[in-house]
Amino acid sequence: MDDTTCTVCQQPLWDSELGHQACGACTRKLDRLLQDLAGPRGLYAQLATVLRPGTVGDTARVSGSRTAPLPIRLEPLSLASRGGVVTVLQTWLVDFHEQLGWQHPRWEGGLQGQLDQAVSRLRILLPWAAENHEAFRELFTEVRDAVGACKAQVSGEPPARRVTVVCVLCDATMRITLDTPGRRCQCGTQYGWAELRQLPLANQAAA
Repeated sequence: MDDTTCTVCQQPLWDSELGHQACGACTRKLDRLLQDLAGPRGLYAQLATVLRPGTVGDTARVSGSRTAPLPIRLEPLSLASRGGVVTVLQTWLVDFHEQLGWQHPRWEGGLQGQLDQAVSRLRILLPWAAENHEAFRELFTEVRDAVGACKAQVSGEPPARRVTVVCVLCDATMRITLDTPGRRCQCGTQYGWAELRQLPLANQAAA
């Protein structure tokens, strides 16, 4: 790893951050994403309000269908159930505890309570993770994607459109969205937010 750049946005680290996995800006952004999920008015809690077909996030076309719609929408249900958002956060918290040599965390209450517990603990440990955890970029990506998936179900807005861009040095392709903060190509070339958006699209490069 280049210990002078943030693994998330690929921007140079401040002198006080050298050797860290992530810069302060990306750490704070991840903290805000975690906050968006938690609490009685958070995105996770709002999933329960869009489980019924015909609610805000339901964009399925049922006109002309010969079969009755399901009594519950599967997309928000999969995010809200065990194995969804809660499990993603708990898996990362278990990983944190293992790396620190701590006992595994214990979960209490229902899924909403467990999510709130995981979010609270992850936020406390974010400064440590930003400095030491080699998979911080993967953590950032998974939490960002979870937040985006929840927002899409709650608001009905489609997820960010993905495009394929081409590395100017090795011609390898990378899939990005407008939210992608930075990306390291397989050849090792690092691209920040602005540089990624200046790369040619794959179909244009092949033309």
